[in-house]
Amino acid sequence: MEVHEKFMRRALALAKKGEGYTRPNPLVGAVVVKDGEVIAEGYHARFGGPHAEAVALEAAGEAARGADLYVNLEPCSHWGKTPPCADRIIAAGIRRVIIATRDPNPLVNGKGVEKLRAAGIEVIEGVLGEEAERLNEIFFWWVKTKRPFVSMKLALSLDGKIATRSGVSRWITGEEARKRVHELRRRHAAVLVGVNTVIADDPQLTVREIQGPQPLRVVLDSRGRTPPSARLLEEEGNTVIATTEAMPAEVEAVLRGRGAEVWRLPAREGRVDLPALQARLGQEGIDSLLVEGGGEVAWSFLSQGLVCKLYLFYGHLLVGGREIPGVGGPGVERLSQAFRVRIEAVERLGEDLLVSAYPKGEPSTRGQAL
Repeated sequence: MEVHEKFMRRALALAKKGEGYTRPNPLVGAVVVKDGEVIAEGYHARFGGPHAEAVALEAAGEAARGADLYVNLEPCSHWGKTPPCADRIIAAGIRRVIIATRDPNPLVNGKGVEKLRAAGIEVIEGVLGEEAERLNEIFFWWVKTKRPFVSMKLALSLDGKIATRSGVSRWITGEEARKRVHELRRRHAAVLVGVNTVIADDPQLTVREIQGPQPLRVVLDSRGRTPPSARLLEEEGNTVIATTEAMPAEVEAVLRGRGAEVWRLPAREGRVDLPALQARLGQEGIDSLLVEGGGEVAWSFLSQGLVCKLYLFYGHLLVGGREIPGVGGPGVERLSQAFRVRIEAVERLGEDLLVSAYPKGEPSTRGQAL
């Protein structure tokens, strides 16, 4: 089993290279092994391009006959933009396939494994299954719900402040933490902030510290307060202003003139209805959303049960003061009402910390209150 895990870890590392480029397809890596040695490998590099198995088998050529194939997701068994990988594996003469997880897509789920076994190929399942599911958690959620997987990122001081009492937030965390945020932006199809963040910080919301595609930028702006001079309207990529009927028509015209899309959505208590926004993003094929907005936005998503994962970056400083908490809103009255989380990992990033966690309980796709 240790040998299987060794080669599967390599497949997972290869799969990660496709972050940001394969959506809404999963991240997949493949390794061809013969006599205990890697003879070829590949990964799914972009949507519409060849799958990982095909890349690895093409590189292996005739040497693939009698070899083992390690792949972190069940090989597909149907025609899509590319031929079925299961057929390619059979034709290559692979003797054994080791997979981490089955593909939850109903077009594949179990069918790829069945086809391989029917052809006499041994299939071993479940090697590093948890790691593989975590790598493709966005894909698994998207296949199940057709709604974006919502991640929330907060940059906090050690005493839980997102800014000083005068609103200054640059920079609570250091360079390594900020680079990780750009990796998260690359990983997600869209990034969201509230209009107050746009007014206070004038963020770019782009991928800059690393290479990668630009996410869709989304601004929650129920009344049309986004400044036409905002930098996010000038950056590469697209920007959506999510608003309500309260936005004046002349403001919408100006924002559209600056290149933004304007989505008028239903209102809930005077603000953009978040479940309606989530549904619209899903309709537009947005499989993942990184919420970077301030404390009020954080409370809105948490209190409506929309958050799938939390990324809490803690800078190595104390700010103090009564103003500007990490999560705003009315808060809870009793600890029994608090949002419970399951901490996945605590990571050191330079002098800062990153806590990755999952809210306990199943996230809602409808925005029902917790």
